Amino acid sequence: MKILVTGVGGQLGHDVMNELYKRNLEGVGSDIAGNYSGIDDGSPVTRMPYIKMDITDPAEVNSVISGCAPDAVIHCAAWTAVDKAEEAPEACRKVNAEGTRNIASVCGKYDIPLMYFSTDYVFDGNGTRPWHPDDLKNPIDVYGATKAEGEEAVEELTRRYFILRIAWVFGLNGKNFVRTMLNLSKTRDTFRVVSDQVGTPTYTLDLARLVVDMIGTDKYGVYHVTNEGDYISWFDFAKAIFHEAGRDDVTVIPVTSEEYGAAAKRPYNSRMNRDKIRENGFEPLPEWDDALRRYIEVLKERKEI
Repeated sequence: MKILVTGVGGQLGHDVMNELYKRNLEGVGSDIAGNYSGIDDGSPVTRMPYIKMDITDPAEVNSVISGCAPDAVIHCAAWTAVDKAEEAPEACRKVNAEGTRNIASVCGKYDIPLMYFSTDYVFDGNGTRPWHPDDLKNPIDVYGATKAEGEEAVEELTRRYFILRIAWVFGLNGKNFVRTMLNLSKTRDTFRVVSDQVGTPTYTLDLARLVVDMIGTDKYGVYHVTNEGDYISWFDFAKAIFHEAGRDDVTVIPVTSEEYGAAAKRPYNSRMNRDKIRENGFEPLPEWDDALRRYIEVLKERKEI
């Protein structure tokens, strides 16, 4: 089975490629850079086939996908800078909406199964009930709106698709909340972290395993995928990060979203109902505290902390 993976210079694409290698599946990586631009950690992704592809160029997308002739496409490439999206909405839309439409168009043309990664930000964040995959979308910022438009393109143009909504992502190949907190704690011992946004984190290493479990099946549809465990706030997550890293000397102060004052609105309620994973016979991701422990162990081994 040959699988084309977009966005391999990012956190998820990196781990998906390595998981394909572990399963003896043929992975072909792609990204906008001329050569693989992720971390050179010696993992298989750095030695696997790579093709440059600018997903915002429809002709290039058609040429790469038709030339590669994959059995499936796993579309990890995305604009994920939430606050910067407010400053550059059309640039964000070009990647998340138009880029995804380009990929979906070619996959639909050749009837290639497509997996697209969306986000909890497609919801407005009201209430406290966990969101179900078929709940009404109502994004409140540019990033969420463009990811919702990407979903619509996938549903419109392809017959065989997976849409996986993920949240609070962290992995080895890139920036994320865990790394940011730990890096800043080298020079600071006090942090203000929002306590009124609630959800659960997603470790890309665990997600990649489920992604590869899914891509070879015909159990298409929209799924919510995060690590298991209790719903928490970013404040709770920050405290858990410092405790796991042995930094109980760090003080974390809870603040409201309004007090924090980010450029983009975030959903208060990012609780995601993950029942559909089990209902379709897939193994859920481990609990988030276990994922965090394993992630920090790797950071320690790499002497990042």
